[in-house]
Amino acid sequence: MVSTELLEILRCPNCVREKQGLLVLHKDSWLVCQDCSRKYPIVDDIPVMLIDEGDKWVNTAQDALPVPPPSK
Repeated sequence: MVSTELLEILRCPNCVREKQGLLVLHKDSWLVCQDCSRKYPIVDDIPVMLIDEGDKWVNTAQDALPVPPPSK
């Protein structure tokens, strides 16, 4: 589980320079950007905060995200 303190400081790497890039925890397995809708998986309790990873899931509806996220 990702700690509350970490969730408070994490921001979407794509949006953080121009917007807030706030992330919301979804099903304890995904971080979803409120600005651009990129979705970042949490694998082995570690958020994968790569823009390329967020791009893979941007068009996937939140309810369709796999739980647990794929590790690759």
